[in-house]
Amino acid sequence: MSALSPALHYQAYQALADLTTPMRVVASHLVPWLHHGLFWLPESRILRRAVAVCEVTALAGLTHSRPPFGIDRVETDAGTCAVSEEAVFATPFCTLQRFRKEPACAGEPKVLLVAPASGHFATLLRGTVQTLLRDHDVYVTDWHNVRDIPLSAGQFDLDTFIEHIIGFVDRLGPHTHLVAVCQPTVPTLAAVAVMAAEGHPNQPRTMTLMAGPIDCRINPTEVNRLATDKPIEWFAKNLIGVVPMRYKGAFRRVYPGFLQISAFMSMNLERHKESFRNMYGHFVNGESERATGIKEFYEEYLAMMDLPAEFYLQTVRKVFQEYHLPLGKLEYRGRLVKPEAIRRTALFTVEGERDDICSIGQTLAAHDLCSKLAPYRKQHHLQATVGHYGVFNGKRWDRQIYPRLRDFIHAFDE
Repeated sequence: MSALSPALHYQAYQALADLTTPMRVVASHLVPWLHHGLFWLPESRILRRAVAVCEVTALAGLTHSRPPFGIDRVETDAGTCAVSEEAVFATPFCTLQRFRKEPACAGEPKVLLVAPASGHFATLLRGTVQTLLRDHDVYVTDWHNVRDIPLSAGQFDLDTFIEHIIGFVDRLGPHTHLVAVCQPTVPTLAAVAVMAAEGHPNQPRTMTLMAGPIDCRINPTEVNRLATDKPIEWFAKNLIGVVPMRYKGAFRRVYPGFLQISAFMSMNLERHKESFRNMYGHFVNGESERATGIKEFYEEYLAMMDLPAEFYLQTVRKVFQEYHLPLGKLEYRGRLVKPEAIRRTALFTVEGERDDICSIGQTLAAHDLCSKLAPYRKQHHLQATVGHYGVFNGKRWDRQIYPRLRDFIHAFDE
């Protein structure tokens, strides 16, 4: 791809995807028929090998559509509640999605989960949502794939992201609790600071920042080094493509999803190869449960959306290269963002001991920035033995991190 001009990156990828899509579609249609055959011929290793080949082939490609959240029920202290999704409000770039419980649980704190706009869809936080639903009225920022958004909708930059958070909190009212995961911790902190500086009546009760790059100068990771190895002009020249004409977002400049997943996978390429080999082996050996677990992970992992070029480049430059927020240089609509203005919104930060994306100390830095916030309104939790995704997904999130987050939110909900 590097030999092509940026304008041709996307077109070359799309041509390759068009060539391979029929093969993957045929493989995906064969899978249920082959599984049906296994039901009648359970000892047929040849048939299991055919299943394995088709499963791997069907999975070997990207999807640019949001997978379903698939949350239809949740266990609460009051029993089992049915869950349905409700679009509360929408802009061209995002839907404020509510997970409504029936029967409704009165008096539960409202939680706005700010999902990353960093390639994967908000459904990557499915496990986070499922857990939060036990004790909260949960809303999520469901970001749209910009390749499906026409140019007439305008640009989407870092200011637009911050504006969305402010607008959504304003719509939900003064009893809202914010939970931001990874990339949006910076614009979330900025949004709360802007609301505080303006004396906004709907300032959120709490703000939880989880595994986010508040100050990337602290314990730099490989991700941080990759962002600083080259000037911003290199990112603009080599990583920005143009959406093909067939899509609604035609001619929009984007950081394409296929380049993002290439970067993600190259960081742990051998591990991903091993996972696909293991999935194939599990299917061949009839270990369907283990194989399905890997398959479901990659179905989510390989669902990617394009990012607006202006938002991506601003994030790289201001967050990862020039550290605008910790240096007091971050602006919103031409005005300085002042975290020290925050006095009412309680702060909880969470980090993972083995996080190789946002290392120890990077998120904790928010406490120093919120210098006028009373000490009793600040809490921090460092979770032992978890990596980046373990901070908001998995057993330790569910059993050790979430109870602390729940207690923190409920303590400041009155």
